Order: sequence, then structure tokens, then C-alpha cells
Amino acid sequence: MKLTVVGCSGSFPSADSACSSYLIEAEGYRLLLDLGNGALGELQKYCGLYDVDAIAISHLHADHCIDMCGYFVARYYRFEGGRCEPIPVYGPSGTEQRLITAYHDTPSDDSMREVFDFRTLTSGATYEVGPLRLTALRMTHPVETFGFRVEHAGRTLSYSGDTGRCDALTVLAKDADLFLCEASFTHGKEDIADVHINGRQAGECARDASVERLVLTHIPPWTDAQVNLCDAKAVFGGPVELARPGAVYDI
Repeated sequence: MKLTVVGCSGSFPSADSACSSYLIEAEGYRLLLDLGNGALGELQKYCGLYDVDAIAISHLHADHCIDMCGYFVARYYRFEGGRCEPIPVYGPSGTEQRLITAYHDTPSDDSMREVFDFRTLTSGATYEVGPLRLTALRMTHPVETFGFRVEHAGRTLSYSGDTGRCDALTVLAKDADLFLCEASFTHGKEDIADVHINGRQAGECARDASVERLVLTHIPPWTDAQVNLCDAKAVFGGPVELARPGAVYDI
């Protein structure tokens, strides 16, 4: 698998990065995890607009899904080549209605599904997505949120989505070759259960799950990413780094 970080800023775009979006490629197949604020523009640096094969949305907060509205425009109103065929969109319950509401003025109630084949995620379920095996696990966050485990050819990428500390996060990350984990909060500063975790907690989870490599992501512009990086390194003995736009990982 190849992972490309399209956007990694938490909560809102930073001066340097769009919000959450991650492109996974294997055997010519392209799966997109999340499409947050600003990510659609960045995506075009790494992949053609019509070359995405499937999308998985972790949850329905704007910083993870709102650019799906722009992507609807690109797919629905395409002139050259005609309208795009529907592609699978795996998401929480209510994903279609959330996007219709955000867009506000779709041509009809059925317009979104004319280009997006909406499929509702179930915690613990595994989906065959092209050559990839996608498992969704419910995380702890104020809205229904899933983390994803993506497997191919004996290798595993785990993506936390947004989450507070929970046992499911350790299960999700177990023995992953790369653990892409949010670190929105700062240890000793924010202490809000069931919303986000900090760099230290991400490092502890990586240690407990025996992951090979930890990449911290979803760090908001108002959070000092270097503090979170140091906190993670203090408790996890493996390689740790900060996600950055355009970074590519071979898994």
C-alpha cells in the first residue's frame, strides 16, 4: 500500500494544510479516507478528480467530510465525458442527508446518490474495497465516529479518525505497520474525555498495541505539534513523526 497525506490539520485548515484526507493506493486502486475542508483542491496534486475508486468517511464533522459537497459538483456536473458513475462512499448513518443539508440546493433529493453509492458503516464489520480489506470500529467522539483498519498483502494501516482514549483504539491499532493517530489535545492542558486524545495518549496506545510506526495527525493550528511529538516519543519506543501534507509512506 501507498499512503499519501492530502491534508492533516485538525478542526480547521492551517496556513500549511487542509483538513483530514488520506489517499491509499494498492494495485492501481485508490481509496480516500475523509475529505475535510480544503482537501479537494489538495487531492488534485496527487490524484485525478475522477480516479478515486472509493471513499470512507470516519464521521460527519465538517473537517472530515465537507469537501464532499465540492466533489459532488465535480462528479455530477462533469461535461467532458459525461456524468460520473456512482462510487462507493462508506460512512456513518445519515451521511447522504448530511451532505444534502450542507449543499442545501441539490437538483433533487436523489442527486447525491446519482454519483455516490452510499453504504452505511457498522462497527466491527469488514468490507472488501477493491484489493483492500477495510474494517471499521466505533470510536468515542461526540458524534458517531469510526476508525479504520486497512489491510493489503499482509500489511496494515490503522487510522484513528477522531476519538477519546478507549479500548477500541488499541484494538484498531494492534500490530499495525503504520498507525495514523490523531493528537489534537496537549498533555496537561486539555482534559476532556471522549472527544480527542493528546500526543502522550497516542504514544501510549501505539506502545500498548505494539505498532511498528506512529504518525501523529489532526493537530489543530492552535496546538504546538512539537510538544505532542515529544510527548509521544517519551512513551513509545518506535519511530514517531508528524503528518505533513504530501508525505508518502510505503506500507
